Amino acid sequence: MDATLKEQLKQLEESHINFEVRKSKEKLADILADEFFEIGSSGKMFDKEECMKAGVVLTEMSIHNYEIHPLESNVVLATYFLTDQTRNRNTFRSSIWKLIDERWQLYFHQGTITDLQLKEL
Repeated sequence: MDATLKEQLKQLEESHINFEVRKSKEKLADILADEFFEIGSSGKMFDKEECMKAGVVLTEMSIHNYEIHPLESNVVLATYFLTDQTRNRNTFRSSIWKLIDERWQLYFHQGTITDLQLKEL
């Protein structure tokens, strides 16, 4: 596993949950691939257009246990545990990042609510 790639993708993932990025349609559009889609923790599906139009949830979140699993040279599955301090809930997350036009873009994302606490991992 490439530690540099893992750190690069983790930084992108952290920017994706950052308030400033989530408030900026331009910055969010830069991270999301044109074909982006998401299965939210609500169970609803969203595409890039819906995320750009409706906006994304603005909460204080932090990433834990970040791991990457290369699927191809230009496709990586990332998995992690996310604590949402604002909504007082935790989720397991998965993202697929694709190298498109020489930069990593978020292609797919899913969040699944869990009762587990960070100390239990």
